Amino acid sequence: MVTFTTLLIRMSILCVLLIAIDFYVWQSFKTALLNYPNVNKVVRIVYWIASTAIISTLLFFMIKFDRSGRPNQMVSIAFGFLILITVPKIIIASGLLIEDFIRLTTWLFFKVKNSTSSTGENITVGRKEFISQILLGIAAIPFLGILHGVTIGKYRYKVHKVNLTFKDLPEAFNGFKITQLSDIHSGSFNDKKRVEKGIALANAQKSDIVLFTGDLVNNRAEEMDPWINTFKQLSAPMGKFSSLGNHDYGDYVLWNSGDEKRKNLQAVKDTHPKIGFELLNNQMVKLTKGTDTINIIGIENWGLPPFPQHGKLQEAMLAVQPTDFNILMSHDPSHWDAQAKDFSKHIHLTLAGHTHGMQFGIEIPGFKWSPVKFKYPKWAGLYQHENREKYLYVNRGFGFLGFPGRVGIWPEITVITLNKG
Repeated sequence: MVTFTTLLIRMSILCVLLIAIDFYVWQSFKTALLNYPNVNKVVRIVYWIASTAIISTLLFFMIKFDRSGRPNQMVSIAFGFLILITVPKIIIASGLLIEDFIRLTTWLFFKVKNSTSSTGENITVGRKEFISQILLGIAAIPFLGILHGVTIGKYRYKVHKVNLTFKDLPEAFNGFKITQLSDIHSGSFNDKKRVEKGIALANAQKSDIVLFTGDLVNNRAEEMDPWINTFKQLSAPMGKFSSLGNHDYGDYVLWNSGDEKRKNLQAVKDTHPKIGFELLNNQMVKLTKGTDTINIIGIENWGLPPFPQHGKLQEAMLAVQPTDFNILMSHDPSHWDAQAKDFSKHIHLTLAGHTHGMQFGIEIPGFKWSPVKFKYPKWAGLYQHENREKYLYVNRGFGFLGFPGRVGIWPEITVITLNKG
C-alpha cells in the first residue's frame, strides 16, 4: 500500500514535470500564433489559467490525501481534466523535442563549417512556425477524443455478439444465449438515465441467462446502494449468476480494522442477491432443459501477483463429470492461461473481464489495439486454445474506473450464442 510520504514525493515530481512541460509546450503556441497577436494574448491567458488550475488541483488532493475508498466525483473530474490537458501537451512536447534535436544538429553543422548564413536562420524560424501549427493540429485529435470519452464515451454501450459451436453441446441448449456483463464499478457512475439505457440494452438482447464476472464496486459495498433498483431490472428466464473481482475485496482501502474490511466484503456479497444475482464463490450450478444440463461455475478472483488468488477451481469443479458441458466465470483473464485452459476437466468457455481494455485504444474492423496488451496479452474479445473447443471471452467492462471516460474502447454488453456443431 502506498504511504502518504511516497505519494507526496510522486506527486511533487509530477508537478515539477508538468510545469516543465507547460513552459516547453507554450513555445509551440507562441510560435504558431506569431502573426496573430490578439489571439496569442487570449490563448496565453487561457493556457496558463488551465495549467495553474491543474497544478493547484493536484496539490490540493495531495494535501487532502484520502485512502477511505469512498467515491469522490471531484477527484474523478480533476483526473479527467488532467488527462484531457496533459496528453495533447505530451504529444506537442515530443514533436518539439524532435524538431529541437534537428535544429541543434543543423546549428552544430554550420558551427563546424563556420557558417552564419542569415538565410538559413530564416528558414529555420519559418519551419518552426509551420511545425508548431502542425503539432497543434495533431494534438487536437486526442484532445477531442478524450473530451468525447469523458462526456459521451463512458456510457456509449456497445453490444458484441459472438457465435460459438461445440460438438458436445447438449441438444436442448442449441441456440442458448448468454449475456455477459463485467466490471460495473458502481462507485464511478454519475448519470442514472444513461446507466438505465445500458441495462435496457442488455435486456433487449433477450438472452436465456445473464452472467456477471466481477468488480461490482470500486472499493465499498455502499457504492452500489443507489444502483440496486437499476440493476434489479436485468432479467433472464434461466437466472442471473455472478462472481467476484479484485475490487470487491476492498484491498485498495485503508480500513480501520480487519473486521471492518471483512464486514465490507460480506456486504458486497449480500448485495448480489439484492440485485437478483446468485453469487458463485468457488461453486457450481446446473442448468436444466428437458433432460439436458450444462454447468455454470463461478470462482473468486484469481489473478497474477499482486492481485489476490482466492479462486479455487478444483473445489468449484469437484462435482463436475467428464462428459459435462462447462462454462466458467473467472474475473481475471490471466487465470485462463495459468489454470483453466489445461484443467483436467474440460472447460468449454471461460468468461472474464478485469482489463477494461484500459478504457483507451483503437478498435476498427480487423484491428484492435490498446496499451493494456503489454500487461494482458488476452485483453478483449474472443480467444481460442490451439484450435480446440476451448474458448476465453474477455469483456471490456460495463463501467469505468480511475479515468472517468472511455476512448475507443466502449463499455460492453456481450451476447454469446451456443450452437451444436
